[in-house]
Amino acid sequence: MSPEGNQLALRLAKQIAATGPISVAEYMRAANAEYYGKGDPFGVAGDFITAPEISQMFGELIGLWLADLWMRGGRPDDVNLLELGPGRGTLMADILRTVARFDFAPKVHFVENSEYLRANQLRNVPTAIHHDTLETLPKTGPLLIIANEFFDALPVRQYEATHAGWRERVVVRERGGKFVAMPGTRAVDHLVPPSIRNAPSPTIYETSPDIAEMLFELSARLLVQGGALLIVDYGYSLPGLGSTLQALKSHVFADPFENPGDYDLSAHVNFPEIVNLGHMRELRVSGPIEQGRWLKALGIEQRVQMLSAAAPDRADDIQNMRDRLVEPAEMGTLFKVLALSSENWPEPEGFADQG
Repeated sequence: MSPEGNQLALRLAKQIAATGPISVAEYMRAANAEYYGKGDPFGVAGDFITAPEISQMFGELIGLWLADLWMRGGRPDDVNLLELGPGRGTLMADILRTVARFDFAPKVHFVENSEYLRANQLRNVPTAIHHDTLETLPKTGPLLIIANEFFDALPVRQYEATHAGWRERVVVRERGGKFVAMPGTRAVDHLVPPSIRNAPSPTIYETSPDIAEMLFELSARLLVQGGALLIVDYGYSLPGLGSTLQALKSHVFADPFENPGDYDLSAHVNFPEIVNLGHMRELRVSGPIEQGRWLKALGIEQRVQMLSAAAPDRADDIQNMRDRLVEPAEMGTLFKVLALSSENWPEPEGFADQG
């Protein structure tokens, strides 16, 4: 689609012309709000495929993880099960089918802004209660929270080292109509960790105030209400530098600054920042651990054997699904799993082998 036919691109161009460059975070927020609001991007026919769409095993193992935590936590009857950005509702449907075997029937809540996706989610999970923000979530009863490939879609701020000091990267529009990112004029040295302030130009440091704000609210609720938050996403477990902003269209990488709102924009999750925030909020921090190792610890190999024995004609397909979730060349290493939980709840399973 040409910029002339892209309404969001036209609105952003007018905004930049009127008030000046916008931050990368502001650009990403506007692009993803448009993108997720107008269709279903998931699956083979969409732009990307998530773990729940690859295999039911992913949701089943998370369901077992949740049921185990609930049972060891005393089987409270007022648990609220919350998913952030639940896609089509596939993950939650697999989870609910699994936990029902243990007589666990939590109230289900979704945080979702897209009306289009909400309709799909209700077809898979008719009992789900939708929320626009965290503010309307129940303030009583433990919270068990799932965030699968959610935080990577939240906006990131990018700071770039220049010869004049650190500057926030902003988006401008060139004469030809193309959006590009470049260092702005405002000094932001004080926003960069002291350990990297002397990094050479053009080093880029990313951070996400949106993730920090959401985790601050969720951690406050966990401290008061009890429960746990499970995060599964792609990112780095050691501090990293460089731009990780990327765009996907039909499973192919594209230019993030081309046709805003038509591509899925995401960035690697900074797990060290989440770990630090969890410790600061006095929560138990489990992980991060590689997704492949976590799924193995939960029993994915045994589940593969059970499903293959029940459907021998699908054994190869089931093995291929397992490989996509577990193998290092697929999702097994890039994707990480981390849990934040209140100290008065049991320690979550699957994180013991982190050596």
